Amino acid sequence: MIYEHPLAYLLGLEGVALLRSFTGEHDKEFVAERIAEIRRLLDDESLADAAVDVERVDSVTGYRTWSRTYDDGRNSAFDFDEPAVGAILDELPAGVAVDAACGTGRFAEILAGRGHRVIGVDSSPEMLARARERVPAGEFSTGELTGLPVGDAAADLVVCALALTHVPSLEPVFAEFARVLRPGGHLVISDLHPGRVMFGSVPPVRDAEGRPGRLVSHRHEIGDYLRTALPLGLQLRGYDEPELPDQPVPSGPAPTEPGPWDFWPWSLAGMVPEATRAASKGMPAMMIWHFQRS
Repeated sequence: MIYEHPLAYLLGLEGVALLRSFTGEHDKEFVAERIAEIRRLLDDESLADAAVDVERVDSVTGYRTWSRTYDDGRNSAFDFDEPAVGAILDELPAGVAVDAACGTGRFAEILAGRGHRVIGVDSSPEMLARARERVPAGEFSTGELTGLPVGDAAADLVVCALALTHVPSLEPVFAEFARVLRPGGHLVISDLHPGRVMFGSVPPVRDAEGRPGRLVSHRHEIGDYLRTALPLGLQLRGYDEPELPDQPVPSGPAPTEPGPWDFWPWSLAGMVPEATRAASKGMPAMMIWHFQRS
């Protein structure tokens, strides 16, 4: 169970902003404004009892629910990883490509369009059903990242997008990637930057009874990837951190209510726009990894 208290989130944003001020990023007036805003937040009785108990939802259950609407609206993360991953794919020859945790076939479609023979694997039958419709020429199978239904050294390329935050440990997953890649094969990974996970970029879902839940998510630091990949003979070819655009502080008064739980933490961030902007300035949105098997 996760205890999500909007006041705790708001104070966390204020705290990060003040920490950055302490090292000289902001002036005396900014610090005074943050402290005054914290006092107002602590005195706001509407926030005192607004906490929500949220279930941790495994990826199979969560994506079963999310599959119905996953393709209805474009996930903002796609705007960051598709150009970066696409630029890497442009430099690679067509071959056998495994789309690991393929979801509804977003990258499977991109890979097929570049001439690859696509093998899509996902743990969600509901997401796979949509992927098959999207990429009729692809081969799609139910499977886990820790046990891909792909032969040894059978793939020229493995792509894994927006999935590794859901696994508790990188080691068994990377071992599978290394197993299925032929020597010289490429591994391309995109995922949320650990800073964004810390700031609450965790997908919300509701069950059939409307109870709130969040997909199980883990923060894997940059060093975790390198410590896992390099001993497996996966050599680093490239790394990128697409950044969030610098958000201007909106004009007019900030919202005074947390908004519906489904819009947390974004509606919460809107309540303290100056602190949010200061806390998140320069923070990467994504990690884009490119490894090659030696």
